[in-house]
Amino acid sequence: MIGKLFRLDVLIVLLLLLSVLSMFVGVVELHPRDIFSLSEDQQSILLNSRLPRTVSIIIAGASLAVCGLIMQQLTRNKFVSPTTAGTMDWAQLGILIGLVFFPGVSMLGRLAFASILAVAGTLLFMQIINRIKFKDIIFVPLIGLMLGGVVSSISTFIALRTNMLQAISGWMHGSFSTLVAGKYEILYISIPLFILALLYANQFTVAGMGEDFSKNLGLNYQKVLYIGLFITAVITALVVVSVGMLPFLGLIVPNVVSVFRGDHLRSTIFLTAVLGAVFVMICDVIGRVVIYPYEISVGLTIAIIGGFVFLFLIFRRAGANA
Repeated sequence: MIGKLFRLDVLIVLLLLLSVLSMFVGVVELHPRDIFSLSEDQQSILLNSRLPRTVSIIIAGASLAVCGLIMQQLTRNKFVSPTTAGTMDWAQLGILIGLVFFPGVSMLGRLAFASILAVAGTLLFMQIINRIKFKDIIFVPLIGLMLGGVVSSISTFIALRTNMLQAISGWMHGSFSTLVAGKYEILYISIPLFILALLYANQFTVAGMGEDFSKNLGLNYQKVLYIGLFITAVITALVVVSVGMLPFLGLIVPNVVSVFRGDHLRSTIFLTAVLGAVFVMICDVIGRVVIYPYEISVGLTIAIIGGFVFLFLIFRRAGANA
């Protein structure tokens, strides 16, 4: 019964319904029945705040979920994601470096710093796991979490030394509340990256079968690996720069899709993207209504729900291997 809900058409309809709900949930009351008789202020709120927020949720949720899917495919590990590989922490460090050394840097400048550090950090993670012999499915993401913890500590230390802790705190807790017209458009850069991921979907699937197997089939394994890591790192940097940290999203959504629809990346990439958007939309709406009229950051909501799902996946995997 539950498996029938994980159909692309069902999830798209659910996403559309949630998107409409998101447009009319907030401190300022807006009602769908008044859509053709809105005041000038209400129109401004709808077009300049609610609409950009809803579009940002869809793009960020879909993009990070796909990032997790690609990383899990390339590393052949269901517990690897931008969160557990430390990619988000590296992106955050890149933002901080940009703010410290170039205080007036633009959003694109922050993205450049975040992308460079995210790509470098993800490559470092891959080099570490390629050199270790004990590649237990749980041990590998723990290495990424420890690496991310070290990087996060370095970021906190630098922020404290440069009085930038308050400035960087916005990226520690993801939130869509500040995304208005003129500030969210940078997320559109993830769309061509998603198209690139779609074009390489079959290659990512083959690369996920191992380096030797890929080379026997004539695939340039290293090239495909670097393209996949570049896509995931830059998209992660985009989301962190514009929204902030959205933990566990790239971990739990691909795993849920895998349970009901298998592991072939080409056939699950759209399903993963839509489910990621649905999940973030639900978490954001919950954050807006649970202590209304105040708001809980979506990063915190995702962390709470994602943390429980992460533990469930670990215990489920451990039980299956027992």
